Amino acid sequence: MSMPAPIAPGTRVDGFTVGERVHAGAMGCLYDVTAGGAAFPMLMKVPRLDTGVDAAQSLLAFDTEALILPRLHGPHVPRFVAAGEHESVPYLVMERVPGESLDRRALPLAPDAVAEAGAAIADALHELHSQDAIHLDLKPDNVVLRPDGSAVLVDFALAHHRELPDLLAEERRHAAGSAPYVSPEQVLGSRSDARSDLFALGALLYELATGRAPFGAPRTLAGLRDRLWMDPAPPAAWVPALAPALQEVILRCLEPDPARRYQSAAHVAFDLRHPAEVPLTERAHRKTASGVLAQARRWWNARGHRLATQAEREAAPVVMVAVDTRHPDDPRQPDLQRATRRILSLSREFRLICVAVVPAELAGSPGQDPQVEHRIRLRHWIAPLAVDPARVSLHVLEAPDAAAALVDFAGRNNVDLIVLGAPAPGERARAGWRSGASTVTASAACSVHVVRRAGRLPGADREE
Repeated sequence: MSMPAPIAPGTRVDGFTVGERVHAGAMGCLYDVTAGGAAFPMLMKVPRLDTGVDAAQSLLAFDTEALILPRLHGPHVPRFVAAGEHESVPYLVMERVPGESLDRRALPLAPDAVAEAGAAIADALHELHSQDAIHLDLKPDNVVLRPDGSAVLVDFALAHHRELPDLLAEERRHAAGSAPYVSPEQVLGSRSDARSDLFALGALLYELATGRAPFGAPRTLAGLRDRLWMDPAPPAAWVPALAPALQEVILRCLEPDPARRYQSAAHVAFDLRHPAEVPLTERAHRKTASGVLAQARRWWNARGHRLATQAEREAAPVVMVAVDTRHPDDPRQPDLQRATRRILSLSREFRLICVAVVPAELAGSPGQDPQVEHRIRLRHWIAPLAVDPARVSLHVLEAPDAAAALVDFAGRNNVDLIVLGAPAPGERARAGWRSGASTVTASAACSVHVVRRAGRLPGADREE
């Protein structure tokens, strides 16, 4: 099929005025467009139908994006505007996101910049996955960083949405993503596992940190299959000064078996923002890739290997519990601990964040270090739960408004559930975080579990 002539600047298409062509990708072209009264800059996307291009693949990819993009919302995706057809060629109109794509950054980045960009991308992936979509083609040119540092994911031509037909899979079209970033399960033909995006994120972080792709850019399926058993040289082999915590995050994302990776993009974002809380394993201290014998064993075991599927993936919630460390002997504390234990028992893959809020006036008191004192109290509080320390992080927030501080911290760290206590009926609340339980419940963007003292009221534990 020959490609229709490029749309000439000034062409009117269903109320849009086409401007210059700004990009020609493997499967689509982008044009600037304007329309009267538009509140933001826009782009028009049309499929590529060049001679030498797989036109059927290009159209399927375009149709995939046309199905998925209107279903997505929020600041981490471009806003959908319209869809239609011009001279027998379909088109999409969407927001032109302000900012710079990652492929324009000079590499390698400083480690702090890698962590900052990675956390922003992980936020975007977490939001996308919460909308039942998987990107499946995460790479530098599909990430735009806004001026405020937040990330926007673009180009959903290879994406999958749980509630929509998978056109690429139905047509048996090989759509494994971009070679440097594609996950092992995509190589094996799976397009339904959100952890594939976390593998791609690991490859992207590796490249940002070292200036190199972890597996190169193989051109054959056999070359792609190498990542089922081969581990890359650790980032510290290229950047010796790289912090062990950052290497731990990158290599955990790059685990061949999805069950050994992070199970949630929210967990990746949290670890990148709180490196002191990252549990370090042998991954963090590697200086060289595994030896020949170790990789040969993995190659042998990978023959015919079936990776764990998304259906086998457990929920991986981020749970935040607000602990009143100013009154450790409060009789409500055991009830809060029991409620937390029950919640955590529902999943083996979780992140528990224990937070104490210290009033600002206490933080300035002479002879006291609230960070040290209250972190110790948090450790004592968590001890009876017998939780794996690798799944727990402790934080002391210094703020005049406890409820606002909790809501803000939960929002910045992709918390799925806040657990906190409520004051007993008729008793004056002695701590701001308790008296603010209703405020947290009303303001938080996630679920809130308010725990009342057992035996005082029917329905001791309830979610509001």
